[in-house]
Amino acid sequence: MIELGKGRLTLEKVARVARQDEKVSLSDTARKKIQAAHKFLLKVASSDEVVYGVNTGFGPLSSVTVDKKDIRQLQVNLIRSHSVGTGQPLARDKVRAMVLLRAATLIQGNSGVSLRTVEALLDLLNSGVTPWIPEQGSVGASGDLAPLAHLALVLIGEGKAYVNGKLMSGAEALRARKLKKAELGPKEGLALINGTQMMAAHGVFAVLDSEQLLRVANFAGALTIEAVRGTAVPFDKKIHQVRAHPGQVAVARGMRELLTKPRLSEIATSHEACGKVQDPYSLRCIPQVHGASVDTVKFVREIIEREINSVTDNPIVFVEEKEILSGGNFHGQYLAVAMDYLTIAMAEIASISERRIDKLTNAEFSSLPPFLMKKAGLNSGFMIVQYAAASIVSENKTLAHPASVDSIPTSADKEDHVSMGAWGARKAVKVVENVRRVLAMELITAAQGIDLLRPLTTTPELEKIHARIRKDIPHFEEDAPFYDVIEKMVEITFEW
Repeated sequence: MIELGKGRLTLEKVARVARQDEKVSLSDTARKKIQAAHKFLLKVASSDEVVYGVNTGFGPLSSVTVDKKDIRQLQVNLIRSHSVGTGQPLARDKVRAMVLLRAATLIQGNSGVSLRTVEALLDLLNSGVTPWIPEQGSVGASGDLAPLAHLALVLIGEGKAYVNGKLMSGAEALRARKLKKAELGPKEGLALINGTQMMAAHGVFAVLDSEQLLRVANFAGALTIEAVRGTAVPFDKKIHQVRAHPGQVAVARGMRELLTKPRLSEIATSHEACGKVQDPYSLRCIPQVHGASVDTVKFVREIIEREINSVTDNPIVFVEEKEILSGGNFHGQYLAVAMDYLTIAMAEIASISERRIDKLTNAEFSSLPPFLMKKAGLNSGFMIVQYAAASIVSENKTLAHPASVDSIPTSADKEDHVSMGAWGARKAVKVVENVRRVLAMELITAAQGIDLLRPLTTTPELEKIHARIRKDIPHFEEDAPFYDVIEKMVEITFEW
């Protein structure tokens, strides 16, 4: 059980709720903060004070005052009018993360929503109701307005949602789980949709999956080095101490553990006097390239973890100061830039991996059979695996163009600078998925190379990795379709 309001929310906690369906509850502290802010907001709403989003229109309509009797309808109208999403529906884990993260910002006592509204969000999570949210429609400035509006629609018994994988109306979904629709009070519609939760949800998984893939990248690189009979000298501790970037040092240490501990491999021993002086950069510079991505992902993690523990609402309620202040915490620039940074860093992991696949399949460099087939010519072998990797790497280059450098003014130029962070976050997730496929291609190619050096063995750690591959993926003596093999290797990478 994740208890919101008790300690900071972490990426790992979000993943447990979003991907493993862990239950969520509210701490007593969170309940008290919510209730105090709501009480203060109701007091303001009942007065004659004009407060943006409470008794006014939105955006350029903020100067239009709304009658007290229409305040509830104002919130419902807001959610309906902002539900303009289009495109494919977001994946279940991303939506569940959005619901959790929206609740996480509302519990901090700066939004003025009712306790019941926050509980309604948690009810969706705990009962397995997943709102249907189209992927397109957010410019990432006044938050992820359109995606979050689709989420909020389900709370009021509208829109669409999934229950046990079946798509139905929001009203049907609530009835299926015996949940009551939310009755929105002052500001609650705005509080539900004003925030960065779509961007942040994608960022959570982009970071977690990137961290895991960076370990896989080291495994793939080390296995390739052995298959092409490269040298472990460039990973010597002294080389990296004199540059001292943390990621570089960590990757070099990991490569030494894979390639030299607890003993040198028979493969490495067999070519000690081969006369080679230096390996290509894709082998020799693994610590420098992988390490730069390690440090980048670490930086992005810090941005995401701060964001998911922040208040991204507007206006913001300050109970002790008895103020309601309008600002711009919903603007997604932090996430937009961070997602672009991560996308570029991870695209490089696929880029260098593809170069290693090329080295494996190039007989002039590797001294292995052409395209890793003993009967090359009759068989094309792994030739087209490298083609496929190259196509994905090229796709990543296009996707790595920064989304955050773009801005199209919206809302009659009231919102005249937007982050485009939602697109940046979606691109980041796609690139990370692409990286996994390229690394899978390198792993099956390197494993084939190791086979061709038998009976020589590699290090115990790499023998374990090779054995895991061979458990489900065969050695190839002749041509066969690779598509199912690649997808199986993609599945295996999640284990590491």
